[in-house]
Amino acid sequence: MNLKYLFIYICCIALLNCAKVQNKDKINTINTESLYVDLEGNAINLKELQGRRILLNFWATWCTPCLKEMPSMARAQEALENENYVFLFATTDNLETIHQFKKKTNYPFHFIQFKGTLDKLNIHALPATFIYNTKGKKVKRIDGATDWASEELLNQLRAVQ
Repeated sequence: MNLKYLFIYICCIALLNCAKVQNKDKINTINTESLYVDLEGNAINLKELQGRRILLNFWATWCTPCLKEMPSMARAQEALENENYVFLFATTDNLETIHQFKKKTNYPFHFIQFKGTLDKLNIHALPATFIYNTKGKKVKRIDGATDWASEELLNQLRAVQ
C-alpha cells in the first residue's frame, strides 16, 4: 500500500516539474501572442522582429529607478543604432499617460503598451529588461536600474548574436 502512494507522489512531482519547464520556455522566447500595442493602439507582434536583437525594457512613469536609467538608455540606444538592435519600452500605463510622458520628456524611445500581466513574465519589480537574440531567444535579463551606456554593458550587448 505504501508503494502505491509513493508512486502517485513521484508522478505528481514529475508532472508539476514538466509544467514548470514549459512555462519557463514560454518566458525565454518571444511570445507569439500580440500582447503589445503602439501608441496609436495598433497591435505589435514581437515575433515579426525576429532577425534583429531586441532590448525590451519594462518600466512605468511612476517608477523612479526606471526614470533614473533612461538617460543612459538613450545613450546606449544611440551607441547601438548600427548594431541591428531594436529598443522597446513597454509599460502597463494607459496610452494617454504614455503620450504625456513622451511629450514631457522627449526621449527618442519606441514606447509601447504591454497588455498582459507582469507577473506572467516573472516581473515583480521595475525596471526589468530582457535581451533577445536574433532567433528570438531571451539571452539576458537585467533587473533594476543600470548604467546602460557603460562600456562593459555595451560590449555585452554587442556580443549577443
